[in-house]
Amino acid sequence: MKIIGIALLMMGCLMAFSLSIDIFQGFDVSQALYNAVSPFQVMEVAELFVLFFLLFLFFAESAYLFIKKRKRNEGR
Repeated sequence: MKIIGIALLMMGCLMAFSLSIDIFQGFDVSQALYNAVSPFQVMEVAELFVLFFLLFLFFAESAYLFIKKRKRNEGR
């Protein structure tokens, strides 16, 4: 769970940094948000499949390790 928390915290900090840079450059908040998500709008189907597959693997491995650790602690 620490890995997921750290990854989400890093993503949030980087997105906030990107949004703040766009706002300082004179964009309004809606345009800054559009700039943050626009790279995902031009991805092809194969690229989206790979992205979601890698995200699935990341979360599946984290969930597996969490369940394995919880079962090991219950056995004590």
